Amino acid sequence: VELSYRVNDRDSGQLLTRVEFPLGYVHGHNEILAPAVHAQLAGRRAGEVIQVPIDGHAIFGPRDESLVFTDRIDNVPEEYRELGTSILMENDRGQTRSFLVTRIDGATLTVDGNHPLCGRDVVFTLEILSVRDATDEELKAGGPIPSGPDIDPSRLRPVS
Repeated sequence: VELSYRVNDRDSGQLLTRVEFPLGYVHGHNEILAPAVHAQLAGRRAGEVIQVPIDGHAIFGPRDESLVFTDRIDNVPEEYRELGTSILMENDRGQTRSFLVTRIDGATLTVDGNHPLCGRDVVFTLEILSVRDATDEELKAGGPIPSGPDIDPSRLRPVS
């Protein structure tokens, strides 16, 4: 299946994220979206557009305000001073979590370790671009095989 999708906040209608390029997966093998979304894709055909409401609280859990940190901007490295930047952080037990820069003002920067959809009611709008039987190779790999350059190994030479 190849599809594109967008996610909107159900209450405000605000666009939260979108994927416009074809996103491919093998249905039943490497499902890449929430199970509730994949359940609604079963039996669909190319050209269909469907809307699937999702309770982000049920999928991603409640917001945890202890995962929101604000610090003086001059304590934050320059490369992280952009809204939407993802920062991988590690706690004292060696566990990592991704944080997103969610707010910047003249003096402070705020990062949030909650999933962006947790605690929100959202609507996935999916456009099904193509549906076909998976190849044996795709089934073995558990998903689509990315196409890359066709390189003839006999024409490769070491760089001196």
